Amino acid sequence: MTEDDAVDDVCDDELLTIGAFAARARLSAKALRLYDRLGLLVPAHVDEGTGYRYYRAEQTERARLVALLRQLDMPLARVAEVVRADGSEAAGLLDAYWAGVEARVAGQRTLADYLRARLSGRSSEMYGKFVVETVDVPEQVVISETRHTLAGELPAWIGASLTRLGEAAGDCGGVTAPPFVVYHAEVSAESDGPAESCVPVADAAAARSWVEGQGRSWQSQVRVEPARRLAYTRITKAQVAHPQILAAFEAVEEWIAAQGLTVAGPCREVYFADWEASGPEDPVCDVAFPVS
Repeated sequence: MTEDDAVDDVCDDELLTIGAFAARARLSAKALRLYDRLGLLVPAHVDEGTGYRYYRAEQTERARLVALLRQLDMPLARVAEVVRADGSEAAGLLDAYWAGVEARVAGQRTLADYLRARLSGRSSEMYGKFVVETVDVPEQVVISETRHTLAGELPAWIGASLTRLGEAAGDCGGVTAPPFVVYHAEVSAESDGPAESCVPVADAAAARSWVEGQGRSWQSQVRVEPARRLAYTRITKAQVAHPQILAAFEAVEEWIAAQGLTVAGPCREVYFADWEASGPEDPVCDVAFPVS
């Protein structure tokens, strides 16, 4: 008789054979062996002579919890964290995992829309989904970092550089307007820009002092950003990812041409919302071009 035989076998001490436990937990014996190896669901007893695994009936709830978490496509390592946690901590771990899933799906949805329009040759229809407006932005003193970077490295660099500049702004009179990233040349999988992260600050003299000190190590500078009129469209967190963000840039360019305006400077992304606190469908960024 094998370990999987006799589904209804129950040991004298009320231990269930792997077959009986698998039927009760609605899992396969193969899955139970895997969960045992990973420490997710360890048998209550293993016969030293035969190697047969035996389980207690009260282990059924944990087995079913593991199975349900796996139905969410949760990686086994994350499943282990959840089942080992207690109460609200376990619920918090599940919430964090699911928020990540929703963010990924939202990003994939916007990417699918972008690719569908590209592949069907109907890109112009996609541009119509973006509302383009203009805004006049006054002259600003900014502290900035400039870097040559490819598209794949760009999100991490933007987050890190804007964090550094935001912290430095406290020594420069404080932040006076939303931070932005200027693209002085194309950033893609093949082209590395450069890109420039900028944070507007209140005190030009203090900003120059900061750059002369610690700011220099990050290729930082202080400069005056001239007053500009921007043509822009507002996008969600899910739409910020490359390459689907290109649709927003192209929509603004098409609108500028249709209005008889001229692009008067490098394009930019203006980040006006708390990135970490925002959900995938929340507006977080303006994609903009200076116009004249």
